[in-house]
Amino acid sequence: MSRRLREQGFTLIELLIVVAIIGLLAAMLIPNMLDALQKSKQKRTVAECRLAGGAMMSWITDQASAAAAGSTASDVDVTQYPSITYSALTSLLIPTYVQALPQSDGWHTDYDYHLDTANPKGLHPLLMRSAGRDKVFSATTYTTGAFDVTDYDQDIVWINGFFVRWPQKLS
Repeated sequence: MSRRLREQGFTLIELLIVVAIIGLLAAMLIPNMLDALQKSKQKRTVAECRLAGGAMMSWITDQASAAAAGSTASDVDVTQYPSITYSALTSLLIPTYVQALPQSDGWHTDYDYHLDTANPKGLHPLLMRSAGRDKVFSATTYTTGAFDVTDYDQDIVWINGFFVRWPQKLS
């Protein structure tokens, strides 16, 4: 009878080994999972910039007969682009140019929209930007170029039909 009682259950050593193995697996998997989550938020933000930016470009094309040509300048000053509220922009674009307009990026921060409705043929017709993971815009002037895809705090900036600041795998 005593032999039967000893064979039931697990020993403390066996339980500690199982807990240690689970802890090691979690320590290896959780950082990768968190990185994948941030990467998906960044990709969502880039896709939404393309979607909303394309809708704004279509609106400008209809209003001005042709969309403004993309700027070749290396620096972009956000203060040169007239601001527009989200509600004003949705009234212009929905449902003719897009079914739904994203209000916030992957990190749940409102996009910063700029559209020159008074002068769509002007030099600075449209701009859209996301503050990134840190939820704070890092500048009002941006130098054109990519940033490392793992730097989730960088602003993503789309103007006049192309990205000024965008994530890209740097070698």
